[in-house]
Amino acid sequence: MVLVSGKELLSVAQKHKFAIPAYNCGSGQLLNATVKACEESNTPFIIAIHPDELSFLTDSFVAQCIDEAHRAKVPVAIHLDHGASYEQVIHAIQLGFTSVMIDKSLAPYEENVAITKKVVEAAHAVGVSVEAELGTIGNTGNNVEGGLEEGVYTDPAVAKDFVERTNCDSLAVGIGTSHGLYPKDIKPKLRIDILDEITKAVDVPLVLHGGSGNPDEEIAQAVTHGISKVNISSDIKIVFAEKLREELNDGNSEKREPNVLFPAPMLETEKVVHEKNKLFGAVDKANLYFQFQTDLSIVR
Repeated sequence: MVLVSGKELLSVAQKHKFAIPAYNCGSGQLLNATVKACEESNTPFIIAIHPDELSFLTDSFVAQCIDEAHRAKVPVAIHLDHGASYEQVIHAIQLGFTSVMIDKSLAPYEENVAITKKVVEAAHAVGVSVEAELGTIGNTGNNVEGGLEEGVYTDPAVAKDFVERTNCDSLAVGIGTSHGLYPKDIKPKLRIDILDEITKAVDVPLVLHGGSGNPDEEIAQAVTHGISKVNISSDIKIVFAEKLREELNDGNSEKREPNVLFPAPMLETEKVVHEKNKLFGAVDKANLYFQFQTDLSIVR
């Protein structure tokens, strides 16, 4: 399957009321585990890379992602997650990302509008789709995505103005989630009522960040009420790290080869990917894109 843009993935998801999973693939092992699980479940998905992850992995990792996407049996987009500046976004486009996020949600509103509009103009000129953020996602602590300690809910009326003025392709909204895993004594609660109002106000696909600690039933409800993309980072990394600790602490001090250490942690990641793909209603949805391609070939 060819590498596609974020807009191509999300437009189909929005129409058929499921959500595209976006997995933060912060290592080659996470990338390979995610690709394998999504191929097994025939799930279209997004390889998401945060600027901090890219800085660690270096630019050459993007070439590996592009190669994997072209070889994959399902539609794949490569997405810059939480790009912090115009320059970061342009660099990602130059590397071959097919989707970018410009996140100026912590800036004054007019600055968010101006920079997002500038990014959209540059990205659309080369066929790259743009995600923006309005409202803010909370932050529970140990994660790369950032955010405020307390999230800020997205105002539906402001969302309408923002989308109309920026022409962004998708919008990340604040409805009560936080990046990272919640402390055990905190019970998150999604504001589905706010999501419903945003869905009425804008026509672009909506994105949910920071849903790792929310109950599955809440996430599933958010998808049926208009979320077309869900970002997953902590969930796949926590299980990978926990299993890797087991491998390193099993008493065998001679264990050191990557092909011995990493398969079991990768399998744990695959299990989570399968769970999320099912939760988002995305299993077997790759067929919708193959049908779309067939229809286009007939027209031509």
